[in-house]
Amino acid sequence: MLNVTRLCKTFMTVNGELAILQDIDLSLEQGESLAVVGASGSGKSTLLSLLAGLDTPTSGTIRIHNTDITRLSEDGRAGFRARHIGFVFQSFHLLPTLTALENIALPLELKNAPDALTRAGELLSEIGLSERGDHYPNQLSGGEQQRVAIARSFAAEPDLLFADEPTGNLDTRTGQQVIDLLFALNARKNTTLVLVTHDTHLAGRCSRSMQLEAGHCIGQVTHA
Repeated sequence: MLNVTRLCKTFMTVNGELAILQDIDLSLEQGESLAVVGASGSGKSTLLSLLAGLDTPTSGTIRIHNTDITRLSEDGRAGFRARHIGFVFQSFHLLPTLTALENIALPLELKNAPDALTRAGELLSEIGLSERGDHYPNQLSGGEQQRVAIARSFAAEPDLLFADEPTGNLDTRTGQQVIDLLFALNARKNTTLVLVTHDTHLAGRCSRSMQLEAGHCIGQVTHA
């Protein structure tokens, strides 16, 4: 599903070249989950942006479904994301003028799915928010907004899901409920998951974890 070879990202500064990521190698099969852990500034978010095709590396390759996305144009990467990739962000990023149901249906409508609202309603039921479908984001709690964001990310049935600190804005109890939902949906949909987190307990729920330090991978661990 995902194969990364000698991935590097550098920037030029007034003091010379600054390496953000260096020689990252990674391989994930369909249905596997990977936690990317490390201190702030270690390169976690940069790695996620590169893997999702939101940014381009200085060198190295990123293959998803045997497509080297580093060779695609910006429009090509955007089209590839729409077909294969989903996102869950720390800050929810729901559209404020759309209801919960409409937010979930949006990626399906962008793909011209004729049953977008029906499928969105089914996902609302799966996340336990059927009665909140006509509520706008500002009428939902933080946990409810993140559950809607997760449902939206799964709506178009992505092959690969990226989650960037998905519980960062939630209290511990609510965050646990959201993570339980994320992993339950991920298992049912057999999606490949890449999760950025500071939470070692959360990382332990993934198939594997990768530790980044100053842009280097200093170890990968397989979890039982």
